[in-house]
Amino acid sequence: MCEALQFEFMRNALLAGILVSISCGIIGSLVVVNRIVFISGGLAHAAYGGIGLAFFTGTPPILGAALFSVAFSMIMAAVSFKNRHRADTIIGVIWAVGMALGIILIDITPGYNVDLMSYLFGSILAVPKSDIWYMIPLDIIIVSSVVILYKEFLAMSYDEEFTFIAGIPVRLLYFFLLGMTALCVVMVIRVVGLILVIALLTIPPYIAEKYTRSLGRMMALACLLGILFTVLGLWLSYSYNLTSGATIVMVAAVAFFISQSFEITKKRNKIKVRK
Repeated sequence: MCEALQFEFMRNALLAGILVSISCGIIGSLVVVNRIVFISGGLAHAAYGGIGLAFFTGTPPILGAALFSVAFSMIMAAVSFKNRHRADTIIGVIWAVGMALGIILIDITPGYNVDLMSYLFGSILAVPKSDIWYMIPLDIIIVSSVVILYKEFLAMSYDEEFTFIAGIPVRLLYFFLLGMTALCVVMVIRVVGLILVIALLTIPPYIAEKYTRSLGRMMALACLLGILFTVLGLWLSYSYNLTSGATIVMVAAVAFFISQSFEITKKRNKIKVRK
């Protein structure tokens, strides 16, 4: 891995992976504990409309996707706030509309043939410095927002009724959470693609939840796991000439199944002891 870092594209890829892992660890933890994984998937696919719009208007793709995703996240928040379990149909429609709009806009963009695969499955090795300069402020916004509003997010995640009674604006906080999720999703798309976004957003927090007893520790461990999966995935993809985004997700998936096997073994041992 050290010899690979002599190349600028590998250094950019490693830095992008670390930045994405931090945002995924924090936002992913909130997504998992608030059970809005499906909504996050809808945002990931809707973001493709922003990418198409960006290419059509000549603006940076990550900026166009961010603005578009935030706008769609507000719609999803309005639809799902009162009844999250029955909002799947409308979210599915928004999911499809975002994808279709992005493809059509790319089709009619004059004189430019976009490699769709790089946005569907990620292209971390092709991340330019300009994208990293967008990722850094997004990371700062996400981290500082969660630090400032940590108690409010904690209350909303585990006891929404108490949060409302305590006078905390739950609706506004929920809208803000989905807005930050949209920004996080845009960052992840550049690394693993919109099809694999959910894996990197949810696997590290899900594993971290099993071994921590507080939301803050869960976020911290999820960030570390995300960085570990990214670095190991990059090393494997470089060593064996594999697609980097898919390799990173496969590393995370292996860790997920190992974690699940430990949990099953632990439960079986407890049952045996009781008998």
